[in-house]
Amino acid sequence: MANSPQAKKRARQNERRYAVNKARRSRIRTFLRKVEEAIASGDQDAAAAALRQAQPELMRGVTKGVVHKNTAARKMSRLASRVKALNA
Repeated sequence: MANSPQAKKRARQNERRYAVNKARRSRIRTFLRKVEEAIASGDQDAAAAALRQAQPELMRGVTKGVVHKNTAARKMSRLASRVKALNA
């Protein structure tokens, strides 16, 4: 248990950041799931639109430190290639 005032404040801040990061991560996953569902349905237009909506959300997670830059780039790349493959 935190004893010093500084440690108590740190514990409060950590709880707050944890809640914010958890919400942001959940929001990112929701957007990615929408892309996955659009791909599964086979509708390229819907998948492309969902991908365009997911990209800024994912990159915002990078700037906020919730997702690593390379992880976001990898996810976007793989989703984009799958959306593109729907046309073929």
